[in-house]
Amino acid sequence: MAHLLVVESWVGSMSRLLPRALREAGHEFTFLTRDLHHYLRSAPEGTAHPLLGARNVLTADTNDTGTLLPHVERLHELLAFDGVLTSCDYYLPAVARIAARLGLPGPGAEAVESACRKDVTRRVLADAGLPGPRFAVHEEWTDLARAASAIGYPLVVKPVDLCAGMLVRRVDDETQLAAAVLALADFPVNARGQRRSPAVLLEELLDGPEVSVETVSHDGAVHVVGITDKSVGGAPAFVETGHMFPAALTPADAEAAERTALHALKALGLTDGVVAHTEIKLTTAGPRVVEVNPRPAGNRITELVRHVTGIDLAAAFVDVSLGRAPDLRRTDTGLRSAAIGFLVPDTTGTLHALDAGGPPTVPGVLEVQLPAPGRTVTAAGSNNEYLGHVMTGDPDGPGARDRAEALLTELRAGLVIR
Repeated sequence: MAHLLVVESWVGSMSRLLPRALREAGHEFTFLTRDLHHYLRSAPEGTAHPLLGARNVLTADTNDTGTLLPHVERLHELLAFDGVLTSCDYYLPAVARIAARLGLPGPGAEAVESACRKDVTRRVLADAGLPGPRFAVHEEWTDLARAASAIGYPLVVKPVDLCAGMLVRRVDDETQLAAAVLALADFPVNARGQRRSPAVLLEELLDGPEVSVETVSHDGAVHVVGITDKSVGGAPAFVETGHMFPAALTPADAEAAERTALHALKALGLTDGVVAHTEIKLTTAGPRVVEVNPRPAGNRITELVRHVTGIDLAAAFVDVSLGRAPDLRRTDTGLRSAAIGFLVPDTTGTLHALDAGGPPTVPGVLEVQLPAPGRTVTAAGSNNEYLGHVMTGDPDGPGARDRAEALLTELRAGLVIR
């Protein structure tokens, strides 16, 4: 049995999957947070959040690395941690620095910091000779306007340090560019109270479908678990509306995506102690990296992988955080594909009704998670505004996505927002 330090977490599915993986492996963990109420608020009424099942629940200013490192060092002397991890992007660099300070397994801090800054990732990959979109990074409006003209519209405006597609926008002219830049300036602090960089990333708009390559790195070797496809909507935002694993790709496209992801991870130095989720556009000119996430995929993609392959990426994350070889053996689960579809609101108001009209008529339903009437609804501008999700599987082939879409169609028929 090992004892791990968990520093913060997302409040979505990984905040439940990670404690489960720790418990099923027989490990204990200490949970460290700056705001316990952030997690208490996210637990369903009448239930305890799984993170509260920790051996210890402690508070500290996790946003101040200067004070956090010596504080965790003192905790380590008392509690003896065998590994440290987080599922939340905003704390991945701090966790990498903690691991280095305590001599625990994990990727290099510089590699993690480079992956967590979209502008730095672009520069590292470009220096490594990996083809990518034309891009520019500036803070001042005159520089941004000039760079946008040089790249050419349409283009994509991105914050360099936010997640879940927040404030990522397509812009087709200078007026839209100004509005997107202003929106970023009006959001100077992220949801965890960390001050954001004022830098704005401009990128050439890439064509083609988007996929993600799920990998596990241990002892200098990167193992490809598989490729997930995704559907995107909500223009001019980029909202992920669904995923399917494995992606229905030709062998040539799959090989090209894997090769690109491996090249990117090597360039960044993420070849040990990492479960990664690398997003790639399959453009007409070849694969192009969208971003590299040095943590397990969100949006329950890890569950899609588990349903199809039997591989538990949350458990693999725990293993590599302990410096142990992960179990990546595939088992026959009886499913050939699994898909998730999100109920994405396009209007703002209050959820009045969500009536599916009885039991679902779609076969292969694995999960249905829906909100109760009375919930405040915000028109989706990122992956943070989902109303719920459905998950389906297909034992015969790549039909899981069609099943998920059919089930969503049934649900949308009974959706009333006022």
